[in-house]
Amino acid sequence: MIIIEELVRLAQNRDADAFTRVMQSQMQNLYKAARAMLENDEDAADAISDTILTCWEKLDQLKKPEYFRTWMTRILINKCNDILRKRNKVRLLGDESREIPFSPQEYDNVEWLETLKGLDEKYRMILILYYVNGLETSDISTALHIPVSTVRTRLSRARDQLATLYHLEA
Repeated sequence: MIIIEELVRLAQNRDADAFTRVMQSQMQNLYKAARAMLENDEDAADAISDTILTCWEKLDQLKKPEYFRTWMTRILINKCNDILRKRNKVRLLGDESREIPFSPQEYDNVEWLETLKGLDEKYRMILILYYVNGLETSDISTALHIPVSTVRTRLSRARDQLATLYHLEA
């Protein structure tokens, strides 16, 4: 079985099949993070598509293949933030807020997503990257360009906020 770093090296040499395999292995993590940030499937799909395209175009800029996942996550976060800025700009221009479609298979995620909405953005992102994407605090630090100690502090505060929210609702 080929490990991701080897596939990334092949992809950096413009091996499209290797790149496809790497991205397929990361698709679930990409979706979970994008969905949690953007709160709907259409925007998440747009962010993921843009992320994949950017990764392919800029893969030669990645210095160390072992940091591919962190690098890719940073790109995804930037794409999600771009979509959120556009969404806010549209709302500021007076566009009616559109209804977010709901499908029954999303029922399991509703409580998690609603809980995350109650958190500050800086805490929400740390929780998503740590618990949903399974990144280490050092990788989150690299992806968000903040010190590891800040990541740990925000993770702790996010847990405290979740505990407070949970106990208030119980």
